[in-house]
Amino acid sequence: MNKNIQALGRMKTGKMNNTEKAYAQHLEMQRRAGEISYYSFDNINLRLADNTFYKPDFLVMRSDGQLEIHEVKGHWTDDALVKIKVAADKFPFKFIAIMKQTKRNGGGWDIRDF
Repeated sequence: MNKNIQALGRMKTGKMNNTEKAYAQHLEMQRRAGEISYYSFDNINLRLADNTFYKPDFLVMRSDGQLEIHEVKGHWTDDALVKIKVAADKFPFKFIAIMKQTKRNGGGWDIRDF
């Protein structure tokens, strides 16, 4: 087995996959339109329990100052769903799950709040 191949869906720290890149472009358009004032990728780590952490994709600050966590997925695993739900119960941020819709489903983003 080639050790240089990352696990499916896993990129090196700080590197975006194609879905995350597309969503970053969406966030940049929102920033330019004045809807959000700040966003960053892969820069916070939330402790959920001893030896259990959740590193969300994007930290977003809306123009009104509200902080949000945006998690971008191609599909959701049980582990990822548990972590975002635990984090949403534990921390004072708004947690948002983002999935890219297929072109057949109209494109755009499917958004789910926690």
